[in-house]
Amino acid sequence: MTAITGKQYIDRINKLKTNVWVDGKQVTGNISEHPAFNGIMKSQAALYEMQHDNSLKSILTYPSPSTGNPVGLSYLQPKTKVDLAKRREMIQQWAKSNNGMMGRSPDYMNTTLMAFASSAQFLEGKENCFPENLRAFYEYARENDISMTHTFVDPQVNRGQYYVETTKEPIAARVIDSNDEGIIVKGARLLATQGGITDELLVMSAAGMLEEEKGFAFSIPSNTEGLKFLCRESFVGGDSTFNYPLSSRYDEMDTIVVFDNVLVPWERVFYYNNLGVANNFMMASSFQPFALHQVACRQIVKTEFVLGVVQSIINTINIGEYLHVQEKATEIIVALETMKALVMKSEAEAKLDESGIMRPDRTTLQISINVFPKVYPRFAEIIQILGASGLMSIPTENSFQSSIRNDLDQYLQSKADTAEDRVKIFRLAWDMTMSSFGTRQTLYERLFFGDPVRLSSQLYFTYDKEPYVQRVKDVLNSNTDSLKKI
Repeated sequence: MTAITGKQYIDRINKLKTNVWVDGKQVTGNISEHPAFNGIMKSQAALYEMQHDNSLKSILTYPSPSTGNPVGLSYLQPKTKVDLAKRREMIQQWAKSNNGMMGRSPDYMNTTLMAFASSAQFLEGKENCFPENLRAFYEYARENDISMTHTFVDPQVNRGQYYVETTKEPIAARVIDSNDEGIIVKGARLLATQGGITDELLVMSAAGMLEEEKGFAFSIPSNTEGLKFLCRESFVGGDSTFNYPLSSRYDEMDTIVVFDNVLVPWERVFYYNNLGVANNFMMASSFQPFALHQVACRQIVKTEFVLGVVQSIINTINIGEYLHVQEKATEIIVALETMKALVMKSEAEAKLDESGIMRPDRTTLQISINVFPKVYPRFAEIIQILGASGLMSIPTENSFQSSIRNDLDQYLQSKADTAEDRVKIFRLAWDMTMSSFGTRQTLYERLFFGDPVRLSSQLYFTYDKEPYVQRVKDVLNSNTDSLKKI
């Protein structure tokens, strides 16, 4: 097999007939034609199609280690810093096609699986662990260009630190039995973005598990019997790219995943019933540095787009002479260059791990994921402040094709643009920051890797502060003797 085309992706997902529910109704027919999925699946297909553009092949694909055929470069296990740079170039090439709006573009999950498979030796010799299955699935996904989503999080029933379920029927997904064929899973998991429009569902346990039955990792086809995806309300305002320039293309559906006595074949089980592994594999593996590297590369592209939107607003209504406007735009510039520097530093300070994989520097990327969740909500605020009433004076496409066109042309024109072009800019800014899609984007970036307070605590405890404390001690212990010798 080889890197797939956009048509192959859409055909493959349509054929699955996955059990997906939107607004209380089961999706029937081709899911790619459903209004909630049509735009995002076309955008996803466009990414796969780029792999066959002769001018981009060398950026987006590499020769398979098994067959020599071109496969997606996001599957590349980097062995050198040059490989890391290639991964960055590939990630940002795809991100530029959607301006970073697709947080679950295929390269994110490809990177996630690559990272886990690259650390499979952590599972060697441990009870109920099957590293060979993880490696085999990685190769299968790479060779067949499999699309994936994942689910790591239990339902929010009780956020108490030591909550243990007491209900008769499971709420959080757990292993309830096993037999000669595999393990049986019942319950639910959050929050599978793009659930129902991928080939596979990768299920991993996050840290903090108290119950052995809830600690497992596996991947299964999205149409596995007993698997169901329950969707939130669609944030696609409509199919008009004039009215909804972003949500019509990039609304990545978020889903609750229900496992109703789902059988996971043994060859797809990576580990189960092992609390030590379930609570440590994610941090011990190369998942965090590689996932954060992919995320930060995408967020750079998204920040570039935010800057473009802000400057477009400044240009169209001629507010660039005001100092507060310059200051606000500069906030975005500083954030952009900070993110770029952090990614470059993570690559410059990358080191080979015990498996011979070149890992970007984890600490540097932990800093990036502490920075971006704070600055992105500020980006939305800046757009709202600068756009002001212009973000509410946004008539629709139909309005410009009606008898009131002359009024709109007269009263909504700006210094730099016609009324129609001005409204297009402001509708884009609105869809990015104020529509259902836009506010979801803000929440998504704020919590992409979890609770920002927890991320700060994690960075505090893992950051090596001792050398700086020692410098203080050196000053305090040596000042008297040093002065006497002068």
